Amino acid sequence: MTDDDDGPGALYLSEYLLEINEGAGFLGSLRDDGRRAVRRQGSRVTVKKGEGVFFQGDPHIGVWVIESGRIRTYYTGPSGREITLAYWTPGHFVGGPEVFGRGRHVWSADALEDCELLFLSGMSLRTLVTEIPEVALAVIDGLIAKGKCYSALIQMLGTRSVAERLRQLLVILADTYGRQEKDVTIIDRSITYEQLATMVGATRQWVTQSLDKLNDEGVLSVTRREIRIYDLEALKM
Repeated sequence: MTDDDDGPGALYLSEYLLEINEGAGFLGSLRDDGRRAVRRQGSRVTVKKGEGVFFQGDPHIGVWVIESGRIRTYYTGPSGREITLAYWTPGHFVGGPEVFGRGRHVWSADALEDCELLFLSGMSLRTLVTEIPEVALAVIDGLIAKGKCYSALIQMLGTRSVAERLRQLLVILADTYGRQEKDVTIIDRSITYEQLATMVGATRQWVTQSLDKLNDEGVLSVTRREIRIYDLEALKM
């Protein structure tokens, strides 16, 4: 099981960059015997790129701890339009908030790449938190982090224009995935225009036009392989 991961962290819209990866490695504080107990209660699941983990409307049955790969959580409206809630990385879990297996999912999750997950049923997790207080604390910390995530998303959607949301997302991508080459921040293009659009609540066409405008202003340039940001301060709100 992955503890605190050194790779890129979770990704979601937020004004507070320092808190964006809270909740990763939420089982990392367990002692070895506690970690072994969790593994005995869980089962390994492989999910291929593009496959669903759970779907909106499905009954809650437990949680999935991400050991490798990335999982997207998203909501689908009555019109069929999707909005991405977050990308989750190793150490995080998905499947809440009903971690003990009650109610139905109000959003869906799918794999952005091939993933290895550890599934813990609601009944198994209830047994673990009853017998091992450290597990209970770890689950609470993970749920707190997710509560902050979705609260931050609601604040961004409710108080920022779509143009401001796109600029903030680019700042987050630069902070989370970017690398520096002299005065230029380079982001490898692991995210598509369509994915950017579903994160900020816009259309792909609008994102394309907005990035073209930022290119004309000399703020950034986009190729098939990377986003090069020349003026990061111009993107900050």
